[in-house]
Amino acid sequence: MLVCFILSVAKNMTILAENRTMELAFNKILKEDFALVLPYLKKLHEQPPHEELLKERLLEMFDQNYECFGIYRDDKMIGVFGLWFMTRHYAGRSCEVDHVYIEEQYQGKGLGRSLMAFIHQYAESKDCETMELNSYVENFGSHKFYMNLGYIIRGYHFLKKL
Repeated sequence: MLVCFILSVAKNMTILAENRTMELAFNKILKEDFALVLPYLKKLHEQPPHEELLKERLLEMFDQNYECFGIYRDDKMIGVFGLWFMTRHYAGRSCEVDHVYIEEQYQGKGLGRSLMAFIHQYAESKDCETMELNSYVENFGSHKFYMNLGYIIRGYHFLKKL
């Protein structure tokens, strides 16, 4: 697969990725445009948080080393993903991939590989040493996908409601 990236540091960032079947663009979603993300985040959860709570959380996330992107094919938004940037004592400067969602009809066409290649290159451009991500236990397809990209399972993610 041919993958080509154009990185830009402009405020409204558009990054293009080409593969043999379609042209993709990864557009940075700014804080004031966060509503574009809501429909996709709702699809990630069987019982999503109430919309007002989701809005509050997203607005707070934008102030915490979080970046959000829309995935576009031929000028149509077909998905989203988020990236967290931090320094970890065990991994150095790190990029954590969050809430990757691609519309079902576009899955299985190589977009995920193009997306992850872009994310890796983007993280390297921001001097990251490692990549991290979480995947739901029952999402076996994603486990295989990420392991095929060289990710290893290093632990468990625990969650407790307070």
